[in-house]
Amino acid sequence: MDDQTAHKPGFARMALLAAFLLALVHQYLFYGKMPGISYPIFVSLFYAFIFYFAKERMRKQTWFSYVWMGSIGLLSLTYALFGNWFFFVLNFLVIPVLILLHMTYMFSYRKPAWSGFGLIWAALEHLFPQSLRNWGTALKLMRRGKGTIPNERKQVLMRVLIGLLISVPLLLVVTSLLSTADGVFNRLLSTLPDYFYNISLGDWIFRALWILLLGLGMFGFVWGFVHSKSYIRTAPASELDAMAGKLEAAEAGDDGIGIDDPVIITTVLAAINVVYILFVSVQFSYLFGAWDGILPKDSTYADYARSGFFELILVTSINFAILLLSLLAVRKAGGNLKRAIQLLLYILVLCSMVMLYSAYSRLTLYEEAYGYTYIRFLVHAFMIFLGLLLVLAVLRISRESFPLLKCYIVLGLLSYVLMNYIGMDHIIAKQNIQRYAASGSVDAAYLTELSSDVVPELIEFSKQEKGILDEELRSRLSERARPVQNWPSFNLANYREWRALEDYFAEGTVH
Repeated sequence: MDDQTAHKPGFARMALLAAFLLALVHQYLFYGKMPGISYPIFVSLFYAFIFYFAKERMRKQTWFSYVWMGSIGLLSLTYALFGNWFFFVLNFLVIPVLILLHMTYMFSYRKPAWSGFGLIWAALEHLFPQSLRNWGTALKLMRRGKGTIPNERKQVLMRVLIGLLISVPLLLVVTSLLSTADGVFNRLLSTLPDYFYNISLGDWIFRALWILLLGLGMFGFVWGFVHSKSYIRTAPASELDAMAGKLEAAEAGDDGIGIDDPVIITTVLAAINVVYILFVSVQFSYLFGAWDGILPKDSTYADYARSGFFELILVTSINFAILLLSLLAVRKAGGNLKRAIQLLLYILVLCSMVMLYSAYSRLTLYEEAYGYTYIRFLVHAFMIFLGLLLVLAVLRISRESFPLLKCYIVLGLLSYVLMNYIGMDHIIAKQNIQRYAASGSVDAAYLTELSSDVVPELIEFSKQEKGILDEELRSRLSERARPVQNWPSFNLANYREWRALEDYFAEGTVH
């Protein structure tokens, strides 16, 4: 397919027809149904639709783009594999955003870089003005498709209409006679009114609007890439010269005093590092001894675990922001000043890592005392992620060519995918079961509120502990309906949950 083919009306009508067919599939897969295996199926079809009709606008693919697309595929598969409601809702927001940004990165006429806000602005431009502008194109194509009907065709249509009018009374007589002659045929005809009665007119109107609007939306989306209208404003020569002058002055260090001024940054880093070194020295007096019962005076384990946890996380986050800002000052500095900033940044990162470890250990103690939950698990994961960001920042301190932003994007994307697949519910259930073995205490109500992913494990635990969770599991079975019969909503975790509960209580064993 060449560029001239994309400009032909026939190709545009083909794209419009494909958009409506895809909207019809979307309506079949999702209308009145929970997302399941239907989600990865539709994402695959949508990518095939865009790839085919906007192929000539596609940029050369890189490993970064493949990682991006693979992450989207893995996230969409979670709807068919897992039952965690937290990621079920979150992915419903995240996946469309990732798809929009990925499509913009691959097909936009702007050719935006993945770094900075250019990609975001290009995505918003495409989503609204570019896509909505082509709704009118779709309507024009539909009007042109109708055209004027020749007289010969009009005569044929009139004859067909007359034939149908004549057939109506004949059909009434014939079907009446046939239904009298055959009881099975009569029962078949008698069920037809019930079938049409169950189909609501409003329901069909809503379905039709769903297909119409979604079809127009998807055509506008793909055609916004194929036939883009440039919204990039070119500044007058005088403005460009003024901007160039400002940039040159900034690079030469003549732009006055700024927040990223090396001297200012050095002063700030020196001041806060004094406080942080003092804080860390105090932390070391009991940070590594808390596990052996050495706590601050008049503090219990619960007090120690709660005190200052969120403050430490907040300070570490602030330190991370200071670190990123200071990296800008390193470029402007030179000689001894540059080496001083780098040394202060290493101290800042080291203190931040100690704070992060202190917060991590406090949360671990708190979990041992009060159990493991979603929020505590996610906070643990965030602290590990923040620690990895700090490690990458360390590499950037002395190596200015290190692609920090790209590494952050890839790390963030892969970390989010990992969180979806790591089995958060399994880890929480396992830790709470181990806590029960050590302390004899378990929150049965919370355990049985976990997602369907861990129900087989909970059943096994209840068997071993003489039915400790049977009451909650039986209540869960009564609340859960049989897995949906329509295949688009199939979810492996929900199916395994229902089968496991059915088999467990069908045994008839008194636990």
